[in-house]
Parts: sequence; structure tokens; C-alpha cells
Amino acid sequence: MDRGTETGAPPSRGAGDGAADGHAAAGRVPLAVVVVDRDGLVSHWSRGARRLFGATREEAIGRPAADLLPVSGALPDAEDTPPYGAYAAYDGLGPDLESSLDGGLSYPAAGRAGLTVPGADRVDVLWWAYPLVGPGQERLLVLAADADGLHQDLDLDEGAVAVERIAPAFALHTDFPGADELARRLPEILPSMSVGESARIVAQILELGYPVLEFSQNDRVPVTPDWGVPRRTERKARRERAARAAAEGLPVPQGEQDEGEDLEYVAVRERLEFLNEVSGKIGTSLDLSRTIVEVSKAVVPRFTDVAGTYLREQVVAGEGFPDGVPDTTTMWHRVALEHTDEPGRWDDVVPVGEAMPFPAHTPFFQCMTTGEPVLVPRISEQMGHAIASQFEKRDIRPLITGRSMLVVPLKARNVVLGFMILLRHPERVEFNDMDRVTGAELAARAGLVLDNARMYTFQESVAETLQDSMLPHIPPRMAGCDIATRYLPGMLLGRVGGDWFDSVKLPGARTALVVGDVMGHGLNSAAMMGQLRTAVQTMAALDLPPAQLLRNLDDLAQRLGDTYLATCLYAVYDPIASELHIANAGHIPPVIVRARDGRSELLDLPTGAPIGVGGVPFEAAHVRVEPGDRLLMCTDGLVEVRGEDIGVGLATLTESAAHPAASMDDACDAIIRALNTRGGRKDDVALLMARLNGIEPDDVAEWRVSLDPVEVGRARAVVREQLHEWGLAKLVDAAELMVSELVTNAIRHSHGRPVELRLVRGDTLLCEVDDDDHDLPSLMSAGPTDERGRGLRVVSTLAREWGASRTKAGKTVWFELTLPRR
Repeated sequence: MDRGTETGAPPSRGAGDGAADGHAAAGRVPLAVVVVDRDGLVSHWSRGARRLFGATREEAIGRPAADLLPVSGALPDAEDTPPYGAYAAYDGLGPDLESSLDGGLSYPAAGRAGLTVPGADRVDVLWWAYPLVGPGQERLLVLAADADGLHQDLDLDEGAVAVERIAPAFALHTDFPGADELARRLPEILPSMSVGESARIVAQILELGYPVLEFSQNDRVPVTPDWGVPRRTERKARRERAARAAAEGLPVPQGEQDEGEDLEYVAVRERLEFLNEVSGKIGTSLDLSRTIVEVSKAVVPRFTDVAGTYLREQVVAGEGFPDGVPDTTTMWHRVALEHTDEPGRWDDVVPVGEAMPFPAHTPFFQCMTTGEPVLVPRISEQMGHAIASQFEKRDIRPLITGRSMLVVPLKARNVVLGFMILLRHPERVEFNDMDRVTGAELAARAGLVLDNARMYTFQESVAETLQDSMLPHIPPRMAGCDIATRYLPGMLLGRVGGDWFDSVKLPGARTALVVGDVMGHGLNSAAMMGQLRTAVQTMAALDLPPAQLLRNLDDLAQRLGDTYLATCLYAVYDPIASELHIANAGHIPPVIVRARDGRSELLDLPTGAPIGVGGVPFEAAHVRVEPGDRLLMCTDGLVEVRGEDIGVGLATLTESAAHPAASMDDACDAIIRALNTRGGRKDDVALLMARLNGIEPDDVAEWRVSLDPVEVGRARAVVREQLHEWGLAKLVDAAELMVSELVTNAIRHSHGRPVELRLVRGDTLLCEVDDDDHDLPSLMSAGPTDERGRGLRVVSTLAREWGASRTKAGKTVWFELTLPRR
């Protein structure tokens, strides 16, 4: 056999050919072999593929596989080829082959389709597709054959019986004693691969299901590079010889007794049809809960009367679990139960959601530790009693005794994720060895689907945990404003993104409000978001003006890397001056809702370039606000929908922001509903709304203190008087002591400018002391005889919160006290 050429030859004797007397088929059938890599590109193209699909190896290698299979139009002579299950004549690639090429199927598929080859007639193609896993780049193996050629080979001799149907299918390789031929021959037709790679592919084919051809009258033949198709005339002759022997009263030779074989073929075909049907019903989504229900419902009542599904505790929780086989301490969650008994009969005895371990003497433990199905033809009273002992105060024996039981493992990547307990009613036929094989195949496919859903759930959990850890927990009230936030993850796999919001407490009872959006998705964007958010918090604490902060943030992004791009909106709210100071770096503009008339509008700000572009100046704007005004800042994921102008989303945002709401949270929810119902959203969303309440002038008191130690006493006196005027006499003692310490330090370290003292009454009592020294104070350990180091220790002990920050002129040291309840 030429390397790279695949032709069929006389078939070896297997479970479906029934060859006798050494006769064999004379036809030779070309077999095409195509390997597709993880990018959907062809990595191997055999000579048989060149003959069947019309493209040379040089033309095919490296091209998208779907482009090389130009299938369209009806099958030639389709009226002579009746539909057969999933293998009906199909106008196009066929849903399973397209799904396989796209990486959408985790199990093998087979089908039949019409093929248009340039410069040739229409071709009727049979195909088998095997998804490949492992360290290599290969993702899919496709085998294909010319169905017309098979018809011709079957009808060469005079008197041949016409074949009504030829369909590709799968069978366990153990059905065919000669299956090891595939392992020997396939590496020869994959010359571009190493021995290890081709052996890995062969092993997966044998595990997923052996390729076979099914014919009318229940005949099946294995498909290998060296096996062809049995002649219809030879089988007809075998039947004629058996009929003559029966008519003459002679014993029918062993090789001629094919009626029993026919029944077996019917049973095998039915099982294959069942497995194909189940495969189409499970794995329709990556939701673990939905997949579990699909697996259970797929087998009841056709294959079993009761199906209970158990999964490892860590699988249900979306966590990893230790290596090695399960043991008697492993907890198993009952996640689904389907049955045909009267409603409620099982629910109280074996409720879904219950977790339990299984002892070593049970069939369940045997299944989970060996990874092999366990068949119990009939559950005896003794076994029923042993199983029932696991259910405290519940007698399960009437439900299980006398039934036939099959326990099948749910495995993926040689790891047992769970198992299914299948029970049949006593009056139904017992499970047999063929059922065991069918159940094992069913469980293998279900295990792969469950594992995909498990991994997706795990990845989502990791992404959401990462995202939550990077998003701040903003208090609902800051000085002079109320804040509400929302975050919506993206709709794509992984869902983690780079959108964020934040608020930072600033000196002077001011608050910094931030919304940003790192361009892109995934963990890299989330990591960059964390870096930028930390940088913004640090620079905000330095009380940098908005434009200067964005300038510094842009420089940082360029130092981090060329691919670091983000948009950012930074606003500082001064509730005493009733003013917003805002700078924009390529972000969508904020919305302001005026309390006076309920009018909403987009703020007209200098846009600026995104963070990371470099060399572009940033400008800030001052916006006057009134108490009760609302500021709305969000990322473009809320207003941008693919295929729609972003202006439409901004208009909807502005309109929905103006609607009155009972609370800030209700207002945010109303905006999300208005914008999120349009569909098409893929990006994550960050939304921050602030109600700007302001601080009344009567709630602010300020004094200038000259640089004379005598002034410390006057500072204490004015604070005492002001607190009594505000009705905060309970705070006088603590406030006097801390003001005395801070003013004393300020006078001592000042360079000539008078010290400023300010009290602000809001949700807390805020005291600030400003001086012109830029060195920030820090807590010190003071000994019994030290004269310094005790002042800040007193402040730290008595204050609800305290801190220090640099300002343009020097620094501000502040503390807060909790207001007494009225």
C-alpha cells in the first residue's frame, strides 16, 4: 500500500461480514483521511482525500477545512436512498460535521451528504468525524468514502441484490476481533505524524467507537484502510446454501446460521440509534444543572425505568478534587432522579440534593473505584437490605428489591466524576452484557459532556471570583453624597473583563468618583484593571487635580506596556462648594440629572485620548451642581450594541436616568432594565450613580490659628463652643483632646503659614487641620519617658477613623467621630 493512499481490500472476517468458504469481495473502495488542527485548518490530507474532494495536498494543507468541503445541493438519486435516522440525505455539510469542524461536538459523529467537486459530477459522501484530545495540535479526524462507489462494488456481479441503504455508524471496537488492524494501518496513512501522535489518535478512535458501515437487511461491516465491503452476492449465496440444507433436513453449517446474527445486528443497530439519539439530547448547553437533567431524562423510559445520578461533592461545588480513586469517605450528591413510577414515590425516600458516602461492599463503590460498569441482574433481598442500610430511617427495599440494576461510571480524562444507578422494573427484561456495553458507552459520552460543563462552571467561578476581588465595596454614603453601583459580567465565555468603578475619600469632605474600562477581555484585562485602579486610588490620596491624575495614569500605562489601553472618567465632588471637577480620558460622557426640573443631559466635556496612547494633554472642567442632582457614570458596555449607533444607547441612557425612582438602587435597576433589554450585549458593564446632596454652610465651621502655642487653648475653646451649638456635647471631651494634639503638631512643624482648623457636621463629625509642611505624620512607639510620639496614638485610639494626605500647600491631618444617636 502506498504511503498516504487508503484503499479497501477484501474484508477480514469480523462481527458483521459473515464471510464463508473463503469467498471475499472483489471491490476496492478509496478512503479519505483528513486531520484538522485546533485552528480549524487542515494538517493532513491523504491521497484518498485528493481523489474524493478534488484538492491536492499542497492546496489543502493549512487551509480551513470547511472551505475544502464544498457541499451543497441534493444527493444524486436521493429518491433511491431512503433516510435512515441521523444519516438521512442532507443538503449541506450536515449539522454534525459542521459542528465537529467548529469544535462544537465532544463526541464522534457520522453522516452522509452530497458533495460538489469542481470539474466533477456530484458525489454522495459518507463520513465519520472523531474529536481528538491530548497535547497535540490535532483536534478532529475525518474519514470519508464515496457511497456511489460502494453501490457499484456491491452490484458488480450478475444477480446481486440491490442495496437499499448505506449508512456510517459506530460500534465498540470489541465487536470486531480484527479491530487491531486499524491500529496497525492508520499510522501508515498518516505519514506526516510521529508514531506517538498516530498511536494517540488510534487509541482515541478505539475508545470513542469503531467506524462501521450499516446496510439494509441489518448487515454491518467495520471500516479500516485495509477492509472493503462484503459482496451482496456472497451473502445471498450463503443464505441459499443454508436454505437448501434446511430443506434437505441436513444440519445447517455453523457459518451459514445467520438468522440469529440478524437479530443480533438488529439489536446492535437499535443500540447505536439509541446512543446517537441520546448524544443529540445531551450537552445542548454548558450549564451543569441543565446537563445533569438532560442526561437523566435521555435514558428514561427507553433504556431504564429509574435513573439516579450522583456526582462528587467537588463537581457540584465547581471545585477541584484530589487525585486518586474515591474512597469510603468521598461524598456523593444525588443531583437528579428520573423514574416512571407514580409521582412522589421516590421523592421522600431518596430526595434530590442529598449527599452520602458509600461503603466498600456496595456495587456503587465497586463502580466508582474501578471505573467500570457493574451489572446486577436482580437485586436480592440480602443486597436490598445492604443498600437500604445507607438510608437512615427510610426503607428503600420495596423500591429496589427484585429489580435489575446497572451502575455505570461517569468518567472524563480517566477521572470518575460520578455514576448513574439504572433500575428496571421486575417485569421488564433484565440488563444483560449488551446493556452493560451500551450503558458504558452512554456514560462515557455523558461524562465528557458533564466534564465540559463542569470545567465551564469552574472557569466561570474563577473569573467571577477574580472580578469580585478586584471590584471595590463602596459605602452607600460618603461626605455629602449617596452612591449606588452595579456591575454586570460579560456574556462571553469566561466573562471576566476590565470595567471598574471606585470612590475615594479626599480632604475637605470631598469625594473622588471613578469609572474606567480596560480595552479587551480576559484575565489580562482584569489584571490591568487592578493595576490602574490601585494607581488611581494612590494618586487620588495625593489630592492630584483630575487632569494631572489622568496624565500620570497615562504615563504609568505606557511604562507597563504598549498594549495597555483604557478609558477613564475621574470626577471630584466638593459638597461644600457644590462643584464637580471632572476630567475625561476617552470615556463616554457622564449624565447629570437636575433636581430642580428633572431634566437630564450628557455633560459636554473635553474627551481626551484613552489612557496609554501617550503624548496627549488632558483637560478638566468645573460643573456647578445643586443639592439633589444625580451624576451617572458608566462604561460603554451598557449603551453599545453591535450593529447599532452608540448615540441610540446614549439617548436611552439619558432618558432612563431622568425617570424618578424610590431609591438609588431602584434607579440603577431601572436603567439596567431599559438598556439591557435591547439584546446583543457582549461586554461587561460598570455603573456608578451619585446623588449630590451637598453640605449646608451651617454645618461647616472654619478658623485660622496663628503659629503661637497659646493658640492651642483657643482652638480647644472654639471647638467646644461649636459642638455645644450643634448639640454634640457628648463629643466635646474627645474632640478637644484630639484637636489639641493635632494643632500642637501643626504649629510645631509649620513653616510660616497659619494653621487652618475646620469642623464639618455630616453623617459623622469631621475635623481637619491643615499646615504647610509636606511631611506626613506616622504612628510612633513612645516609651514611658519619651516626650513625643503619644499625640497620634491618642488620636488613633479615640477616633472612629483618621488619616493624613498631602495637599498643594502642605498636608491635611483629619479624624472622624461617630455622631451620638438622638
